[in-house]
Formats: sequence, structure tokens, C-alpha cells
Amino acid sequence: MDRKQVIDVLSSVIDPEIGMDIVTLGLIYFVAIKDEKIEVTMTLTFPGCPLASMMMGDVQMKLESVAGAGNVKVNLVFEPKWTQTMVSEQNNEKLLEEENGTE
Repeated sequence: MDRKQVIDVLSSVIDPEIGMDIVTLGLIYFVAIKDEKIEVTMTLTFPGCPLASMMMGDVQMKLESVAGAGNVKVNLVFEPKWTQTMVSEQNNEKLLEEENGTE
């Protein structure tokens, strides 16, 4: 499992209210891969999102499909607060280049 595979999986998760994937939306803040375990820190477009549990479950399920059950941790944060300026087609590239020292 490599970083590109993880980002591709995350890119398949769609925010149903906006109809755009969570990577392009800028909802993924951090991805770490270590010893076949994946940790993701993400946010939502707003804290009271009624579809939060569905989206978090989708992220968990899809990442476990590549890492295995019990090898995924998804952290939900609301700082920094998401804004529309975070939407970018280049978010995928930024995540691929992210240096975190855990790969």
C-alpha cells in the first residue's frame, strides 16, 4: 500500500451534499502510513453536517478495503475551519507530496 493508493481511495469518497470528492474539497488535512496502518485527519464542510457519520463510515470502510480491518484511524477535526477557498484540483498532488516522516 502506498500513498497514491490511499489518496485514490479517499478521492472516491463523495460529499453527497456537494457532489464532489473529499480530497478535491480540501477536507483531508493529513495522511500518515506506517507499518501498514493508515491514519487520516479530516474535517467536514461544517460541524453540524447531517451526513457526518455516513461520510466517516465511507472513509473508514474504503480505507479498510486496502489496509485491512483495524488498521485505519480516522480523526475528525474542525480546526482549521474548512472554507470554500480550500477547494482545489491540486489537493491530490499536495497530499501526495506531504512530508510527515511516517512512511
